[in-house]
Amino acid sequence: MTKYTVAVAGATGYAGGEALRILATHPDFEVTTVAGHSSVGEKLGVYQPHIPQLADLTIADTTAEALNGHDVIILALPHGASGALAAQLDESATVVDLGADHRLEMRQAWDDYYGGAFYEHWTYGMPELILGKDANGRYLRQRDVISGAAAAGDAQPVSETQPVRTGARRIAGPGCNVTATTLAMQPAVAENLIVPHTIVADLAVGYSGAGKSLKRTNLLASEALNSATPYSVGGTHRHIPEILQNLAHAAGLGAEGANEFTLAFTPMLVPMSRGILASVSAKLTDKALDMGDDGIRAAWAKAYAGQPFVSVLPEGVMPATQNVLGSNAAHVQVAVDRRSRTLHAFAAIDNLNRGTAGQAVQSLNLAFGLNEETGLSKIGVAP
Repeated sequence: MTKYTVAVAGATGYAGGEALRILATHPDFEVTTVAGHSSVGEKLGVYQPHIPQLADLTIADTTAEALNGHDVIILALPHGASGALAAQLDESATVVDLGADHRLEMRQAWDDYYGGAFYEHWTYGMPELILGKDANGRYLRQRDVISGAAAAGDAQPVSETQPVRTGARRIAGPGCNVTATTLAMQPAVAENLIVPHTIVADLAVGYSGAGKSLKRTNLLASEALNSATPYSVGGTHRHIPEILQNLAHAAGLGAEGANEFTLAFTPMLVPMSRGILASVSAKLTDKALDMGDDGIRAAWAKAYAGQPFVSVLPEGVMPATQNVLGSNAAHVQVAVDRRSRTLHAFAAIDNLNRGTAGQAVQSLNLAFGLNEETGLSKIGVAP
């Protein structure tokens, strides 16, 4: 079967570059167009020399005309830049927005943390996200929404030569900090093990998470090396409403239930290029206090059973960013502090891969009816 064609906007940035790195060896997708802004007319190899397979592609302008005509369009653009452009893209194409414009379901949350035009919420691209439970107590998953398993009657052909599929045509890629925090804590929320107004998340974040442009949150090496610094503190980080939205879904409340949770969230830039280590804590409920530690750990085993990219580490083994670098894997762990009645959950991910581009390709695989793991690795590059 002919490969699906892909156009990537924002191809010279970190997120766009990671998407290109993964897709360059994907057996079912072929990158045929790359787009940028100030780099128009130059060769991609000038900006992404680590991807020799695509080095000779000429960078086009980021316009609907350049992006349309492809099976897949990936928008690796800053927030506020993809919403208006997306409205001009082919309805038949599958579009993945790696920015924030289509993540939030509630307009008030967007107004409070972003401002500007509010765009329609797209299918959320986190396959492992829990959406509550069915009548038999089984977890509902976002995976079925992405793949179209929940709406198989809407099948339409991609083209005359490609098969009928039911997968999402508009996918919103989650935030990287959101991914780490959600994967760490959603089992506790789904099983009512924590008090929802006591959640605290502290994240160590690599500098690539701040983007490629030079700014105070993306410092010169002389200022960043041998130093760690918090940023977007005091409840101002824009990923907060998205995390609360996810936790509300995990509790089976829908996005409207986000107000049932509060989150004290502090990210800290640390001197590494990639990676996020999330340490998330909350007070234990009476239900959790009556359970043994093994029973609490079993909630994480249950939540991630059959989830190919999430590994619950053996008891006592802590997640480390080095062990997931370059992969779509997430390593999670949980510990209980009985003295302070606190649950501690941890997750390590590669912010550019699992947190952004890898998760997008995972969602594309599902949307196109491919094996979820195609083109993606669960193996890190340690040491």
